[in-house]
Amino acid sequence: MRGTVHAVGVTTAVVEVGGVGLEMLCTPDTLAGLRVGQQAMLPTSMVVREDSLTLFGFVDDDERQLFEMLQTASGVGPKLAQAMLACHRPDTLRRAVATEDVKTLTRVPGIGQKGAQRLILELKDRIGPADSPAPAGAPGAVRTADWQVQVHGGLVGLGWSGRDADRAIAAVAPDADAMGVPDVAQLLRAALRALSRA
Repeated sequence: MRGTVHAVGVTTAVVEVGGVGLEMLCTPDTLAGLRVGQQAMLPTSMVVREDSLTLFGFVDDDERQLFEMLQTASGVGPKLAQAMLACHRPDTLRRAVATEDVKTLTRVPGIGQKGAQRLILELKDRIGPADSPAPAGAPGAVRTADWQVQVHGGLVGLGWSGRDADRAIAAVAPDADAMGVPDVAQLLRAALRALSRA
């Protein structure tokens, strides 16, 4: 999809194409790269249900293709597939499946021990290798710096200044520390609440 970014929310973006505003559900990484009033080109995937048509937008084709592949596993729908991509980058997910890293997969809300094992069993031979080496520290872990970059980008994309974004990140840092594994979407919402109170 190519068009002008009309609005950016906490979990969605609206892109105007041919005079029509189309709303997409997006991961924090995708939203962080969007700016209201600027042109954007996003790979998309449409999920068709009897009562709805839901559009999902992605940073790149790699993320979109993984989103669609994840849904081929038993018990994985579009919302869970998007939650997996919101918590982990594509390479991290591939590495977790390839190395049977159940701990990393269960960091995603909605995935338990059995669900993670089923994902590994069904996708290990099809998901492909990770392109980049594991980051320093625990394999597949969401690093503190990652959530800060994503929340900062999301706030700036929503129109806040860099200084405001830094202040909000400082305000929600204790929440991130308490989580152990930072939930970027939850922290972004908390940061927005902190800014609105200020």
